[in-house]
Amino acid sequence: MSKFLVLLLSLCCLQPAHSAAAGTKTPILIGMIEGMSGPFANAGAAVQRNVQLAIERVNARGGVALPDGRHALQLRIFDNQQSVEESLTALHRATDLRIPFIIQGNSSAVALALVDAINKHNQRAPDQRVLFLNYSAVDPALTNEQCSFWHFRFDASADMRMHALTEVIKTDGRAKRVFLIGQDYSFGRLVAQAARSQLAAKRPDIEIVGDLLHPIGKVKDFAPYIAKIKASGADTVVTGNWGNDLTLLVKAARESGLNAKFYTFYGNGLGAPAAIGEAGVGSVRAVAEWHPNAGGKDSASDRFYQSFRQRYPQPQDDYVHLRMHLMVDMLASAIEQAGSTEAAKVAGELEGARFANAFHSAVMRASDHQLIQPLYVSVMRKLADGGIRFDNEGSGYGFKTELYLSGPATALPTSCRMARPD
Repeated sequence: MSKFLVLLLSLCCLQPAHSAAAGTKTPILIGMIEGMSGPFANAGAAVQRNVQLAIERVNARGGVALPDGRHALQLRIFDNQQSVEESLTALHRATDLRIPFIIQGNSSAVALALVDAINKHNQRAPDQRVLFLNYSAVDPALTNEQCSFWHFRFDASADMRMHALTEVIKTDGRAKRVFLIGQDYSFGRLVAQAARSQLAAKRPDIEIVGDLLHPIGKVKDFAPYIAKIKASGADTVVTGNWGNDLTLLVKAARESGLNAKFYTFYGNGLGAPAAIGEAGVGSVRAVAEWHPNAGGKDSASDRFYQSFRQRYPQPQDDYVHLRMHLMVDMLASAIEQAGSTEAAKVAGELEGARFANAFHSAVMRASDHQLIQPLYVSVMRKLADGGIRFDNEGSGYGFKTELYLSGPATALPTSCRMARPD
């Protein structure tokens, strides 16, 4: 039977807090394995900001209540340099430190390796089991053929994100020739596959005029790739690129004068809006579980966003991931419901758990541990034009909702056959 975790965020809880209100009990450790150096360090830093603020909010309201009293949450960061090998080494260090909760997201290749390693660790050391909370690794396999009882995903899968994007593309009568470009690893290949299959089903008249993969994190100049896109005559580009690979791609597109619409997974932050500039207005779209202009003026959504900006006032720090705040809140509530930090007990409480605040709702599907939540497709606008209240990263450009999909409308079938512990 589903559990209901109703996490109503009051106005006071939306304000930043810089010290834990919890007592002096041993803190509950959360180990974050992420790329904090190298070409995607900006993405790692964005995760750290969001998770840290979410932890501060939990601690400000007293921390996590356990039978022996209240405990603060505490974040421990392990830099994996975006390497699978370094990630496995970090996991080993975290288990040596008896850290019960591991979070990671930037790179599905890393997430898949961690799932396998955690499965083996938990079987080998049943008295030291750990739980893996995934905030960004969107390979569909993680909640399908390689699903695990010890893994929970708080982001939409690549198939779910592509479903939202193609719902917009299918209504765009000007979209005739689509070019697919992505990073050359499992995620990039899956994005291309999802685009091909979903466009074939929704818009069989569309022609795929190019499908390119490039080395992840290694390309410094995307001009040759943009030249191929221009030569193809594409009017639409679909990409799952993230981090600097997205920023440099759209910067090259702007500099070349490429006249095409961009449908992206992550085009609304990490330098992308500034890199795109005026050329992206009305042409660049992004998909996410939320964005700063999703709510009305003076709404709870606005207050949530403004509290983030108060905590992190520098424009370059302005990249908010609602799902990471939701993840920390749901974890804290599950620990309280379980009365324990033991992985299997907390996992049992997360299964079927529901989240609700004044502007967002979600449910953790028990069958595959995929969070089902709304998705927004938003289009880039110029702040000075008056159609949006907030820009991104001080760029002068922000995003406006073009399509809203409710949680049930984003859900896709799962092939997960989950093995559960005895």
